[in-house]
Amino acid sequence: MNRHFLGDTAVLTGRSLRHISRSLDTIITTALMPVAFLLLFTYVFGGAIKAGTGSYVNYLLPGILLITVASGVSYTAYRLFLDLKGGIFERFQSLPIARSSPLWAHVLTSIVANLISLAVVALVAVAMGFRSGAGPLAWLAVLGVLVLFTLALTWLAVVAGLTAKTPDGVSAVSMPLIFLPFISSAFVPTATMPGPVRAFAENQPVTSIVNTIRDLFAQQPVGTGIWTALAWCLGILIAAYALAIAAYHRKVA
Repeated sequence: MNRHFLGDTAVLTGRSLRHISRSLDTIITTALMPVAFLLLFTYVFGGAIKAGTGSYVNYLLPGILLITVASGVSYTAYRLFLDLKGGIFERFQSLPIARSSPLWAHVLTSIVANLISLAVVALVAVAMGFRSGAGPLAWLAVLGVLVLFTLALTWLAVVAGLTAKTPDGVSAVSMPLIFLPFISSAFVPTATMPGPVRAFAENQPVTSIVNTIRDLFAQQPVGTGIWTALAWCLGILIAAYALAIAAYHRKVA
């Protein structure tokens, strides 16, 4: 690895963040759909959904946070696609910088942008009545799970950005990721679902991640669920990273 990798990545990340700062509407747009879901399910469907005795917004927020990340990473794929089509990567390759720095700059920018969107959604939830008695360690654990989940989905988005042929193909990466929480415990308990749907919902990654975040917010024991959630995040991250690096090497070879 180039000994200047960290410095090169920091400079290129700063470049990407400056682009984001000049188009804050991107982050706002990313947060709009999750906020719309939060409002819709809380105030329109919430009265008809039985999700325990607590506030429905408390039950709902963990799933909405995951949808926020899924929505946000699509912009990472799109920005990467534009850089490739614009020839930026070829110009970077002619400079004496670490070969993988441009890729990591997009990934780190995604994490920062998604954290801002997550904060916006969380503040809206608080304004709607979300409350948690969780202590600092629990909040740090929630943040850690969300960052790991963001990192995993970001590398999936990188694969899409490197391999897509058209802008529409890039945008499509977020659709299954946004849809997956709807077949999980994000909106309703899985016990209310019919057999085959329940089996899928209880054994897909979103349910374990949502349940872990929900338990941390509610100061409930997370049990083995947190290890299942971390295993899913790490598994997706490792597989997506391997695919992304292979695709990147093919692009810049």
